[in-house]
Amino acid sequence: MSTNSSSISSGIGSVRWLVCIIAAIGFAFDIYELLMLPLVIKPTIAALSAPIVKDLIAGGMAPAEAAGLWAPGGAKYIEWARMLFFIPAIAGGVFGLLGGYLTDKLGRRRVLTFSILLYAVAAFCTGAFAQTLLQLLIFRCLVFIGVCVEFVAAVAWLAELFPDGKQREKVLGYTQAFSSIGGLLVALANYYAATYAEHLPLIHGGHEAWRYTLISGVIPAIPLILIRPFLPESPAWAQKKAEGLLKRPSIRELFSPELIRTTIVTTLIFAASYGIAFGAIQQLPQILAWPRGHVEIKAIAAEAGEHAKTAAIEEATAEGKATPSDADLIRISKQASANASDIQTATVTKWQEIGGLVGRLLFAILAVVILSRRAMLRLFLVPAMIFVPVLFYWVAGNLENAQSLHLIKWGIFVAGILTVAQFSFWGNYIPLVFPLHLRGTGESFAANIGGRILGTAAAYITLSLSAGQPVTELAKHGAMVAGAYALVGVILSFWLPEPRENLEH
Repeated sequence: MSTNSSSISSGIGSVRWLVCIIAAIGFAFDIYELLMLPLVIKPTIAALSAPIVKDLIAGGMAPAEAAGLWAPGGAKYIEWARMLFFIPAIAGGVFGLLGGYLTDKLGRRRVLTFSILLYAVAAFCTGAFAQTLLQLLIFRCLVFIGVCVEFVAAVAWLAELFPDGKQREKVLGYTQAFSSIGGLLVALANYYAATYAEHLPLIHGGHEAWRYTLISGVIPAIPLILIRPFLPESPAWAQKKAEGLLKRPSIRELFSPELIRTTIVTTLIFAASYGIAFGAIQQLPQILAWPRGHVEIKAIAAEAGEHAKTAAIEEATAEGKATPSDADLIRISKQASANASDIQTATVTKWQEIGGLVGRLLFAILAVVILSRRAMLRLFLVPAMIFVPVLFYWVAGNLENAQSLHLIKWGIFVAGILTVAQFSFWGNYIPLVFPLHLRGTGESFAANIGGRILGTAAAYITLSLSAGQPVTELAKHGAMVAGAYALVGVILSFWLPEPRENLEH
């Protein structure tokens, strides 16, 4: 480590740990925001498509046909599910690339701060104000833009605050572990939103758990507002900026002879890691959930719906009111069934996120022991290539087995370990292979074009292949897509460049 780096490091003092706190919060809530959609997509589409179904019936379409278009697996449902997964990813990828450029041009601190504020406010608006699917899509695009920019700015900032190699590996590894805590938190938020929905304030005349879950995304903005005045800029970036030595960032330079291999290979393997998650793992809530998923969850949802109808009738009788109409009873029953289903799928998701947390912590420990970055990646990528497809093929054949749900939880726990650890790998690896003036731009290209666009396209592919088919086919196609992405990643890992020993400032 150079004398210059040493002086930079020692000059920051304890304030740099504030950066770790903010970065950890950002990592936690970017995954929190991303994992919201798989948890709430079914009740969200059901709620926001209800007026459309009524209009179709009023226009002369048969009720069964109109409802079937928007039911899970129906043509319109699949169309909007694909758009909600993929269009925000495209928006995040494109604007995230711009955000990476701005990170190199304007500084790490400023861009990180505004990115967290953007996705927190957009998440609040999604739950509080979205009344149409188009409004939901627009707000989700804003959420993705904030998330995609935040990751790049935070990783560059942390890498430059800790120039000592082993210290940097630990800091990046352990702060990124908070991403899995974010996944666990969103599962808990959805669980409690579904459990206590009836006791929370009315939003647009209802107590829909998905709205409360989405609104909870505003939480990271609170500590940020309090801590923001104490945060330092990246000392390496600030010093070069002050000395007039900071080169102008350029996307074209990523494809120069010195960097083209690094750019292309990291982008494509980053996509492979995300493809495993979005092609299969993030589809599990849809595979399991009521009304066409796992037999045990369907039974729990049906029981909750009947109980809600009975309770509504008894309450009206006790208060001397008219018995609710059949339409009202159906609405009450569906909402109660959907909330009960959310509780069960959130429980399964908690197992996935606990596994992800274990994977990230395991990575943080091994990152300072295993020197070869290729070996480190393959340690998780190769088992994931085998285990995840096998798990989802097994799930497809056991949805009617009432005893299988606990085994699915253990399976998704292991899948979380193998897949989520790869995300920590990229946060540690990418800052080492791009120079300071291109660090944000290079990270952004790999993470956003690779992970957010090419990687999340796996969800679009899985849903497209499964359109109009039984939910078992969704699980099978998820296995195929995840396996294909993982195989590409394993093959390309042989061309993954080993990074320099020291971080270039």
